[in-house]
Amino acid sequence: MIPVHSLAADLLADVLRRQPLSPAKVGFAWRTAVGPAVDRATRASLRDDGVLEVVAVDAHWKREVRRASALLSPRLARLLGEGVVKKIVVKTAGRSRDA
Repeated sequence: MIPVHSLAADLLADVLRRQPLSPAKVGFAWRTAVGPAVDRATRASLRDDGVLEVVAVDAHWKREVRRASALLSPRLARLLGEGVVKKIVVKTAGRSRDA
């Protein structure tokens, strides 16, 4: 038997992948992938070259997102489609660093 939460997550991911790529879709995928606490401390946007730019409110959240990037990449691929996010870059106060 398939658990309901697993089925719902699979259905959501399938429906989301079929929608056109937009800032709202990327924002929804980001919120879904990271959860409410990280979402409140960050802002994410996808550049045309496939780089997801994440702006964190401070160095603590920048570090947390960088640490979690190996987990976030497959979650985002599941929601947005394989190859949509090619790289995650995390910034604070005008500085950037690859995640």
